[in-house]
Amino acid sequence: MNICGCLIHVAPDQVEAAAQAMRSTPGVEIHAQAEDGRFVVVVEDTSDRLASEIIMDLHQIPGVISLTLTYHHFEDLAESTPHPDALSQTTSRRLTL
Repeated sequence: MNICGCLIHVAPDQVEAAAQAMRSTPGVEIHAQAEDGRFVVVVEDTSDRLASEIIMDLHQIPGVISLTLTYHHFEDLAESTPHPDALSQTTSRRLTL
């Protein structure tokens, strides 16, 4: 599971159309919008697309000047499920010699 926080800057004359395009994109949620065309959005994996693919699509929306990834959280859902009989794991994945 990927959760990405992004800052998107849109040209002032394209704000409404770009906002509508973002709202209609599965996996995208607008959390804040400034009058100057800046948006704070969260992008999450969907059942058929990775967040990275969705972010690349957001770059292609007419009027988007820039998109910056400001936060990324990745969680392997298989690892987050507790296994009561499993040996305990260390917090570091680095091999020790």
